[in-house]
Order: sequence, then C-alpha cells, then structure tokens
Amino acid sequence: MQTHSISYKAYRIFETQEGFKGIITQCKISDLPENEVLVKVLYSGINYKDFLSSCGNKGITKKYPHTPGIDAAGIVETSASDLFKKGDQVVIMGYDLGMNTDGGFGGYIRVPAAWIVPLPENFTLKETMLLGTSGFTAALGIHKLLLMGQCPELGPVVVSGATGGVGSFAVEILSGLGFEVWAASGKQNEEYLKSLGASKILAREEINDTSGKALLRPSWAGAFDTVGGNILATLVKGCKKLGSVTTCGNVAGAELPVTVFPFILNGINLLGINAADTPMNQRLNIWKQLSGGWKPRQLESIGNVITPEQIGEALEAMRNGSHSGRFVIRHEENF
Repeated sequence: MQTHSISYKAYRIFETQEGFKGIITQCKISDLPENEVLVKVLYSGINYKDFLSSCGNKGITKKYPHTPGIDAAGIVETSASDLFKKGDQVVIMGYDLGMNTDGGFGGYIRVPAAWIVPLPENFTLKETMLLGTSGFTAALGIHKLLLMGQCPELGPVVVSGATGGVGSFAVEILSGLGFEVWAASGKQNEEYLKSLGASKILAREEINDTSGKALLRPSWAGAFDTVGGNILATLVKGCKKLGSVTTCGNVAGAELPVTVFPFILNGINLLGINAADTPMNQRLNIWKQLSGGWKPRQLESIGNVITPEQIGEALEAMRNGSHSGRFVIRHEENF
C-alpha cells in the first residue's frame, strides 16, 4: 500500500453553524502538509493551546477544519531528511504543530525535520507525553530561574496554578532540586500537592492582593507563575529583593497591574517563558537536564491516559477547571 493512501483516525475541529465542534473522523496521509518527515503518532497530550484551538480561537488556529495537538511522540514512517530514518523514535513539541499544522490529535503528522527531537535518554515515548509541553515549560522556566541566581538558600519559591500541568511539574522539579516550594491553587488538593513535594499550601487569595499597593511586604524569594493577571502582579510585588519571577500563562488575565517599583527598587527579574519557539540547541539542553536529575519522579501520577474518543470529555474538563495534572492521548490503533 502506498503511504499517501493510508487513512487514520483524528479528532478534528469543525466550524459549524452551532459553533466549533470536535468530531472523530477518518483522514488520509495525502491531506497532510508536504513536510520532510512523516511520523506515526503513538502518544499526544492536551495543552491549553489545544483547548483554545478546539474553541475556535483564531489567534491560535486560523483555518478549520483542523487537528489540534501541539505535542506528539511516535515513530518515523518516512523521511526525506538525512537526520532521521524509518523506525526512529521521536518527539515533537511546539513550533507550529497543532496550531496551523495538523497535530497530535491525529494518528499521523508530517513535519519539518528541524522540529524533531530524537527520543531523549531515560524516557519512553509515553513518558515524553506525560511530561509534554507542560513539563518542558516547567523545566525551561526553572532553567531561567537558576540562570538568574535563584537557589534554595534564598528562601521559598511560590508556584501559582500548582495543580495544573505546568504547575504540577514545577512543584516537583523545584522540590527535587532542594527548593522550599509553596504551592498556590484555587483547588482543594493539598494531599496531591504535598505528594509532589510542596512544603506549604497557599489559598489563591493569599497571592491575589487587591490593596492597590505598589509594593508588598517581601514574603517569598521567587515565584513560578502559570496564570498571569493580578496574581502575577502580586507575586512580583511580594518578592524579596533580587528575586526572580517566571511567567508562562494568562488564564487569570493578560493585563499586568504593576508599577516599575518592584523592578527598580527591589531589583526583581520578570522572566518570560515561550516554550514553543525554544531554539533547538537550548531545547536539547533542557531535555538533557530532564533526562538526568530533573526527571519528575511521579510522571504516572500526574498523567491521565485517555483514548481519542475521550478527548471531548477531557477538553470539557479543562473548560470547567475540574481536572488535575495532564491528559495524555494514546492512539491505540497505531500499536
């Protein structure tokens, strides 16, 4: 059978008169973009960008129907690049995958060789997707904190949105590196967060200052923010001198109500995280760290493995905020 004639199952988003709707459908490899490497997807994951794409957010995905999935792990089927050959186990995260290029919610993807990472050491394909963009983002943010001199001796680091995918991994990796981690969440999951290594649990209100003050009493040495908005502003205003705060999300708002005073009086560093566009040399370095001492100890407990038929339910759980950890899709028909 010619490769281009192979059909496969995909969860695709269609624009209908009633709005955007996800449907399991049969697709053909010949419909995929003409890139260098065809990959049979064994695992994928569900990220916030995938949720936005499934809702019809044109800032994420411009044209529909579309197959989301910004993460994918699988086996090379064909390659026009000397970098990869049939049978290679590979991982693809970020770039344009799942945004305007059909992604890991389908059984096959075709991508540029420049997007592909060989399966990292000490990981299985499943484990890379249990980690996914969420875990990679957490590791990238922590890498930036360390570069700016953040260390356990300086004091506690707050993680906001700590029960989400990125937050969960940030708590566990930071704890594994010896940091005192204060986990902040709007959900009552104290046992889960402590199992990841959190030493203190904060209610959301404790990091959501509404006083309007330009500076707050210094309470933490640094922070890993996943939600944005006023919570990010609070983490910046309440950070001890010369501390660093990373930011990678905006679910609590895209506006940042903060003055310049935390930066020019307390020397706070605000570090942005853009995992999707991480250069390949830095990407490989982060994976090397993850393959070593940074690999989370409880990947299986963080992940919820589902089938493509369950993607709709998982997206609805994300909409309602009723999930913890990370959803990982297993493409059963490709095993």
